Amino acid sequence: MNNKEVIKQNQLAWDKKVVNNTPWSIPVTKEEIENARKGIFNIKLTAHKNVPRSWFPEDLNKKRVLCLASGGGQQGPILAAAGAIVTVFDISINQLKQDEKVSKENNLMISTVQGDMTHLHCFKNNYFDLVFCPVSVTYIPDVLPVFKECYRVLKTGGTFLFGSTNPLIYLFDNKKYDEGVFEVVNKLPFNSLDELNEEEKMDFLNNREAVEYSHTLEDLIGGQTSVGFAINGFYEDVDDDKICKYSAKYFATKAVKTK
Repeated sequence: MNNKEVIKQNQLAWDKKVVNNTPWSIPVTKEEIENARKGIFNIKLTAHKNVPRSWFPEDLNKKRVLCLASGGGQQGPILAAAGAIVTVFDISINQLKQDEKVSKENNLMISTVQGDMTHLHCFKNNYFDLVFCPVSVTYIPDVLPVFKECYRVLKTGGTFLFGSTNPLIYLFDNKKYDEGVFEVVNKLPFNSLDELNEEEKMDFLNNREAVEYSHTLEDLIGGQTSVGFAINGFYEDVDDDKICKYSAKYFATKAVKTK
């Protein structure tokens, strides 16, 4: 599959996930919105841990925030309720509809844009104060264009908050993984089509499953520094996955555009 075909496949996959009520498409509650209006909020880049409040500007009022590949009616509405001028950008129309729904119900000002996260040409240089990008680069073949674009659209001194899976989870046989059997069979970098035969690939694509990419830590961390970001915050996270008995499955970084 070429990059455009992958992006289209994953757009369809995420539209399907929303219909199936994936946890990442369940909108925040009115209570959470009201708390955010008072400056009290918790949002996630990864599965479980909340992003430290110190990672955000002390005052979000009128700060321009790009929620990148962050539809679903969760992070964007919270940040808008906290006073930010929020744009939610996502490949999935259904994910964006969740933000529009929450925005309408709670009288929030949120702009939504549908598109490929590697191409942010619709945004000016040095425009945003904060880019918030939860776990999502798993669904694109190359992360470097994302980091370059985020650096371009951020103001000098702006903050890039980024969440990712740890590539190590892709080392293992996927068919045994859910049983808690971690047999190393794959090389990194890896994508979820690599372990399928032709018939399995056709079923996978026809069922609108999402194509995932492991990337490498050099891509995910070194890629940020290679475009100019200075990383000044880091944490790891887990979920209910059996592998989390042995290792964290996610990590998050805070980075600053230095010049």
